[in-house]
Amino acid sequence: MLVRLHRKGGTNTIQLAIEMMVHVAQWLPERDFCLVADGAYAPLIRYSLPRTIVGSRMRRNAAMYEPPPPRTGMRGRPRKKGRRLASLPDLANSVDGWVRETVSLRGRAVLRDLWAREVLWYLACPDRTVLSVIVRDAQGLEPDDYLVTTDTAASPALVVSAYADRWSIEDTFRNTKHFLGAEDPQSWVGVGPERVVSLDCWVSAAVWDWFVAAPSQQSLWPARPWYPGKRTPSFADAVAALRREVWARTIFETSSRRQLNRKNAATLLDVLAAAT
Repeated sequence: MLVRLHRKGGTNTIQLAIEMMVHVAQWLPERDFCLVADGAYAPLIRYSLPRTIVGSRMRRNAAMYEPPPPRTGMRGRPRKKGRRLASLPDLANSVDGWVRETVSLRGRAVLRDLWAREVLWYLACPDRTVLSVIVRDAQGLEPDDYLVTTDTAASPALVVSAYADRWSIEDTFRNTKHFLGAEDPQSWVGVGPERVVSLDCWVSAAVWDWFVAAPSQQSLWPARPWYPGKRTPSFADAVAALRREVWARTIFETSSRRQLNRKNAATLLDVLAAAT
C-alpha cells in the first residue's frame, strides 16, 4: 500500500496521485496498470502516466466534442475540436443502440444497459479522445451513471466493472478507522496522527497479504449460521484469523498438553478472536 499526506496549501491531490503512480510503475517495470478513481481525480486522464489506463466518473455537465476534423490543407491553424455534443443526460435520453450486458458490481453480477462513444472531453483532456460510457440500470431503480476511460478500445462492460472495483478503497478507509483506530488515534501530538494513519494503512495491507497467502483460507473464517449468504471474507474475518493464529501459537506452545484441552481452547480462541 502506498500512502501520501495531503495538507492544505501543499501539493494538490492530483499531483500526489501522479507521484504515487510513477513510483508504482518504477517498482514494477514489467506491469501495465489500470488506475480507477472517483470523479475528483478525473483530471488524471490529461496526464500520460507510464503504462497506465485511467478510468473515472464523468461530470454530468461535461462539455464533450467530436474529434477534430482532419486538416484540409488550407492555411491557418487547424481546429482543435469538432462539433459539440449534447450533455450526458440529454444523450442518455435521446440515443438508441443500448447494449444489455452482465457486469460485476461489488462482487455481484447484475444487468446494465450500456452505451459508449469516443469523444473529446476538451476541458479535461484536450490532446486525445476518451471513451465515454453511459450506464443505465436495466430495472430502472438507479439513476444513470457516466464513466470515462482513456482506453478507447475498452469493453464498456469492463469499464463499468473496473470502476465498481474502486469500492474496495472506501472499504479500506472504513476498516482502518473501525478496526485499527485510524479515526481516533491515541497520539494527537505533533506528527502522531499522521504516523498513525500511515501505519494503519500499512497494517491493513500486511493483514490481507498474510491472509491471502494462508494455505487454507476457508478454515480461517468459518461459516456463520446467521450469515448464510456470505461468500467472501471481510477484513474483520482476516483480523480475527490473524489473532487466532497468534494466540494459538502463544498458548499451545507455552502450555503443557496435559493441563490444556486443545479442543476447548480452540473453541475459546474462535470466540475471542471474533469478538475482540
